[in-house]
Amino acid sequence: AVMAPGKKITARLKRTLPVRGPQAPTLSELMRWYCLNTNTHGCRRIVVSRGRLRRLLWILLTLSAVGLILWQCAELLMNYYSASVSVTVQFQKLPFPAVTICNINPYKYSAMKEYLSELDKETKKALETFYGFSEGKSKVRRSVDEWNSTGSNFFQQIPLLKVEDFSRMATDLHSGQKRKIEGSVFHKDSSIVNSGDSNDIIGFQLCDANNSSDCALYTFSSGVNAIQEWYKLHYMNIMAQIPLETKEKLSYSADDLLLTCFFDGLSCDKRHFTRFHHPLHGNCYTFNSGENGTILSTSTGGSEYGLQVVLYIDEADYNPFLVTSTGAKIIVHDQNEYPFIEDIGKEIETAAATSIGMHFTRSRKLSKPYSDCTETGADIPVENLYNKSYSLQICLHSCFQKAMVHSCGCAQYAQPLPAGAEYCNYKKNPNWMYCYYRLHEKFVKEQLGCQQICKDACSFKEWALTTSIAQWPSTVSEDWMLRVLSWDKGQKLNKKLNKTDLANLMVFYKDLNERFISENPANTLVILLSNFGGQLGLWMSCSVVCVIEIVEVFFIDSLSIVMRRQWQKAKKWWNDRKRGSSGKAPQASDVERQGHDNPVCIDEDLPTFTTALRLPLPQDSPLPRTPPPNYSTLRLETAFTEQLPDTLELGQH
Repeated sequence: AVMAPGKKITARLKRTLPVRGPQAPTLSELMRWYCLNTNTHGCRRIVVSRGRLRRLLWILLTLSAVGLILWQCAELLMNYYSASVSVTVQFQKLPFPAVTICNINPYKYSAMKEYLSELDKETKKALETFYGFSEGKSKVRRSVDEWNSTGSNFFQQIPLLKVEDFSRMATDLHSGQKRKIEGSVFHKDSSIVNSGDSNDIIGFQLCDANNSSDCALYTFSSGVNAIQEWYKLHYMNIMAQIPLETKEKLSYSADDLLLTCFFDGLSCDKRHFTRFHHPLHGNCYTFNSGENGTILSTSTGGSEYGLQVVLYIDEADYNPFLVTSTGAKIIVHDQNEYPFIEDIGKEIETAAATSIGMHFTRSRKLSKPYSDCTETGADIPVENLYNKSYSLQICLHSCFQKAMVHSCGCAQYAQPLPAGAEYCNYKKNPNWMYCYYRLHEKFVKEQLGCQQICKDACSFKEWALTTSIAQWPSTVSEDWMLRVLSWDKGQKLNKKLNKTDLANLMVFYKDLNERFISENPANTLVILLSNFGGQLGLWMSCSVVCVIEIVEVFFIDSLSIVMRRQWQKAKKWWNDRKRGSSGKAPQASDVERQGHDNPVCIDEDLPTFTTALRLPLPQDSPLPRTPPPNYSTLRLETAFTEQLPDTLELGQH
């Protein structure tokens, strides 16, 4: 096809003009073009300013503005994931929480004597040896060696020792074998006092059953703590071997624990309580557990409209070595929560009226990305062993129990039993005590990873408790009240109850104000984009179109230029290789005859000679830019097949 003369000239100029704009051959030309055509005034002033000082000032101002924009935008992004806390107070009829009550003494000592007789005998021997304490005998202190030689094999496995010389502890008391003692390893309740007399320090050592030379020493500055810890260690081993049905019979029944009950001004009884067995506290009873599908509520605040119970403690049947305080433990919790009596239970005194006023608060936190909490615990890789709603305590205890089963081959007695596992005891797991203490040490030092895996719950309920105590019963009413309670208990009038066996408990709402604490996003996406636009307009007089332009030039076009240059180099290398293989030497005129396309020149108007002279020369093209013209192409081609008559006459004249 024959190209029109105007298009031919335009095509030739496009081959010779330097490339500008997004199709520029170099990055420097692209940046110069961007600065001259962008809407951000600072960049343009860098190029058009005259003088080095003024240009340097504009560079500093522009870079400072860019830095301020980045800083402010980073602050906006960080604040985007922040949350504001709002507190809402509502006045309404409130559901009454579940109240779990346990006797501090888990099992009746009279019923447990046949299981604990051996342990009690060895405990009494320890008291006689170390402190000269004996029942009905002279207080004659026996030597440690004599005591150990007469002790049973059960006690000799983990003896209770009085440290008279630390070097002596490194020698096995039975075989004389030297053992490796790690004195820096202590239980969570133990402590060592270097300032006191070392002869007063009592403790015990646990050794690896597979390596008798590897032992850990646990010392206590108080003999009371040492004896109790040692007793609990053997006590858990004994209780782990007793079936659950038997333990429920050995503990207190609802008739044993509850004497009177009132709720919301109406009488209640044991049918309103649900029993559950706690490994460390025996039979516990939960009021308003919601198991029957009904949750009681109260419409009026005050002590008269809450829960009022009188508890029978029976101090005379307490285990003297297991517990040293008298009373009951209670915990207020939601119906779907597990009552961790041993962690957050409150103790109730005997011979006193304990009033507990409650304030109810519901809290709701935002999950990711605002906080690291979990909604239901489904995203936590720890099995819930308690069959209750997720909480941080449930996760930590379940994680430790799983680690216990995995490391020691058996489960710890104080926590629920995982599927397929059994509780630890001497007969089947002779090494469990050493393994448990080692594992617990890692847990406290956060080396098991449980604290890193477990998260707080996003939603939770909390009852803030205020406790007040008064003497009960009073001196003037003590006689008749104890006689009536004794009659209700089914005893003879001449055998009235002792006030130290009773505890009066009242749990009630102080008011019906429900506080709801919730987190809300401090910023939305619309506010974030508006703040971004404000920062860009303030520091760079820039808009969204300007941002798109920056992305296009600095990322898309710059990458295109780099890739084009690499392609040209590869193409030149390939052509040189082909010429080398064919034996043809490259001609100098080949480079000179190469035209230069300029896609920018798309204007259909014919350029003039003056405008063509103003165009700059290409910087990276060898001279001459185009081959010499063929003079035959300079002849004008008319658009008409025949010459017009008037032009013919002019030619003749």
